[in-house]
Amino acid sequence: MSDARSNLHHHGIDIYESKHSDGDRVNEHCHRFYQVLYALDGEGKIKLDGTVYPIRQDHGVVIAPFSDHAVFSDSKLTLLVLAFRRDGLDSRLLPERSRLLDPSGFSRSELRQLLRKLIFEQSLGQPLSFLAMKICLAEVLLLFARAGQASPSPNANSLRAEKLRAYIDTHYYEIIDSKDLSARLGLSTRHIDHIFKERYQVTPVQYLAQVRIELAQKMLSEADKDIASICFEVGYESLSAFYRTFKKITGISPNTYRKTHALAAAPAD
Repeated sequence: MSDARSNLHHHGIDIYESKHSDGDRVNEHCHRFYQVLYALDGEGKIKLDGTVYPIRQDHGVVIAPFSDHAVFSDSKLTLLVLAFRRDGLDSRLLPERSRLLDPSGFSRSELRQLLRKLIFEQSLGQPLSFLAMKICLAEVLLLFARAGQASPSPNANSLRAEKLRAYIDTHYYEIIDSKDLSARLGLSTRHIDHIFKERYQVTPVQYLAQVRIELAQKMLSEADKDIASICFEVGYESLSAFYRTFKKITGISPNTYRKTHALAAAPAD
């Protein structure tokens, strides 16, 4: 691909589709800018700085500037290419070396949504579209950076349980229910309940409730926020559900918790 793509030249970011037929080969080359390749469909191989890796659907590749790379298509391979310059990006998001990554089920779903948003904003071409693209790009790179730091686990189920817990810790405000969680991981509700309970002795939904209520307790004790606002912020759709869950976990209502904590924290005369 040429350095002279118009969007990259004008805005520093460009996203486009690259299709490869059976047996196609993109000879070894390098760029002065960064690239993220995301395999939408098919299978093939990618050569990164002399090492060949298999690539298939949902694999991602981050290519650093001046890093030699080549692409070989074993079957009809469709890649989404995100080319960008480093201007304004935190250096911690930018890899020093090119690498291949296989995002987890949660990251994969989030990554696809971010890439769709990048395509949409680029198609709009409005004054704020480039800013939106920069924000999405940073989120894409953050997903890849976290995927690269994934800690080893003794087995696949433990790894899935750890990823599920980390996902709940950072997405507690947007998870709907157990079906939503299972869809994001690509496993059945029954299976994720089993692997999570095996490792943490509670189901994912029970853990989600604990995370939300612990945060709510912190807000009730430290912030002068309306209870309805706290309910909304921690991810509950209704006050009745929030009150019911809060009392089940703590034994008292949010109002009582706030009053009790206020009395406990009041200075002695």
